[in-house]
Amino acid sequence: MLLTRDELRHAVGPGPQALTIGVFDGVHRGHQMLLARLQDEARGRGLGAGVVTFHPNPLAVLRPETPFAYLTTLEQRLELLQGTGVDWVAVVQFTSELALVSAEDFARVLVEETRLKLLLVGENFALGRGREGTAERLRAIGGTQGFEVETVRLLEASEDGISSTRVRRALGDGDIELVSHLLGRPFSLRGPVLRGDERGRSIGFPTLNIGTSADQVLPPNGVYITHVYLGEARYDGTTNIGTQPTFDGTRRRVETHVLDYAGDAYGQMVRIELLRRLREERKFDGVAALVAQITEDVAATRAYFA
Repeated sequence: MLLTRDELRHAVGPGPQALTIGVFDGVHRGHQMLLARLQDEARGRGLGAGVVTFHPNPLAVLRPETPFAYLTTLEQRLELLQGTGVDWVAVVQFTSELALVSAEDFARVLVEETRLKLLLVGENFALGRGREGTAERLRAIGGTQGFEVETVRLLEASEDGISSTRVRRALGDGDIELVSHLLGRPFSLRGPVLRGDERGRSIGFPTLNIGTSADQVLPPNGVYITHVYLGEARYDGTTNIGTQPTFDGTRRRVETHVLDYAGDAYGQMVRIELLRRLREERKFDGVAALVAQITEDVAATRAYFA
């Protein structure tokens, strides 16, 4: 627990604290509701408002044989959590050793390192060895350690059914509009602009080849209408996610044709927001057929923004 104590100690704000705990992958609308409630409760009690987020996801540690990809990279998650207005965010490294810690012992560390006074969690929340630390159990622990526990009925338990699992399912289905609704914002990818094979430039549609994180989930292969952020500027774009089957490609890429942009962005960080899926990726009978389809895709993108 020395590492956990150090991680909390370096992040915690001054004074007694109200906390919530979880992975918060995607920071979707359900998470946002919980964090808004946390801040309301903290302000009403004169407490700081903090978030403890686990990384990697406990499932990736407890079931290493099962591939796991995130809706947001850790960097994106931290930016989104901090953007909700909480006072501080602590990243606690989840390990197989931490998985064996009892709820009572973990709570004691929170009290000692953060001066925990209020823990706000969802109704079905549980932590500690074997998920023993249910809300009911945590209330009993709080009674002896000096903190209160309040539960919130999250949107994932409502008819709207907002959860990271549902976001991931909608993304896998290519339902970009539903993903945006569940997240409360467009789904985004970002990374450095890498040098590619420059085929796009040779056929009249230069693209930015974006190096995305290997552990971030991607939507199905296809063509998407996107917003493209380069520095402080925002552009409209047509993005292809796929393997370039017309050229017998095998490596999956994220390539964006930025409308009305002629700059050299190599090495820069770029972020794209997916707004709508235009079509699936297809193999065309030659370059001429591909160019004709890209021309239609770009026209559809311009019509969308018009």
